[in-house]
Amino acid sequence: MSSPFFEITNANVWRGDVLALRDLNLSLSTDENVAILGANGAGKSSLLKLMTGEVRSEAKQGSYCRLFGEKQWCLEELRHRLGLVMPEEVSRFLKEEVAVDVVRSAFRGAYGRTGDMRFKAEEKALANQAMKSLGISNLAERLFGQLSSGEKRRFLIARALVHQPEILVLDEPSTALDFAARLAMLERLQVIAKSTGTLVLVTHDPGEILPEIDRIILLKEGRIIADGSKRDVLNSKTLSELYNMKLKLTWSKGWAMVRPER
Repeated sequence: MSSPFFEITNANVWRGDVLALRDLNLSLSTDENVAILGANGAGKSSLLKLMTGEVRSEAKQGSYCRLFGEKQWCLEELRHRLGLVMPEEVSRFLKEEVAVDVVRSAFRGAYGRTGDMRFKAEEKALANQAMKSLGISNLAERLFGQLSSGEKRRFLIARALVHQPEILVLDEPSTALDFAARLAMLERLQVIAKSTGTLVLVTHDPGEILPEIDRIILLKEGRIIADGSKRDVLNSKTLSELYNMKLKLTWSKGWAMVRPER
């Protein structure tokens, strides 16, 4: 039975002197696959950092934010319940680190200098299992710097999966990938979406939204402008409003195909 893991009511979030999110009301539950869609600057990163506990909402009457039912949370515990993959994580590992150690480093909650870390047999087994699920076991002994961008991204996803988290959050998973790597990544994410309890995909590209994703949240200028089932929310009108240009959406086997309207 699903239950809310993230709840926020009537909240504002400031990033410096910029109001990044305003009057935010949102509840995300376990056992649902969700996409958060918006253009650059819409507030996606701020929402993501709020969801993962990196930033806090403004304290005001009638406003609250809960993660797994708690208003206060331990980041160490949160790391085991919520797996997060962000594009910038690639740069946090040295080129000469062994790829399998990048995955294992999740057990230490650390980045870089994995050669100094020691791991238990159980941790190694869980890392091997995560790599197998991403189809990268054959690359485990390669140096991280020798991997392609798509392969590095898979290792980071495996790193997020080692704790077998209840929630997997992916931020712009195909950023900087070439066409073939992007297709391979999306195919692998479909497998994950079918087997993982809850997937939250944060993206600016409607074409990344997997057929397995049921719910869409549209974010614009720090506000949620639509939230509902994929077929109800994603259409030419709402996407044109979201991106401030005339767009035409068609469907192909559960994938959204978006083109400028001529």
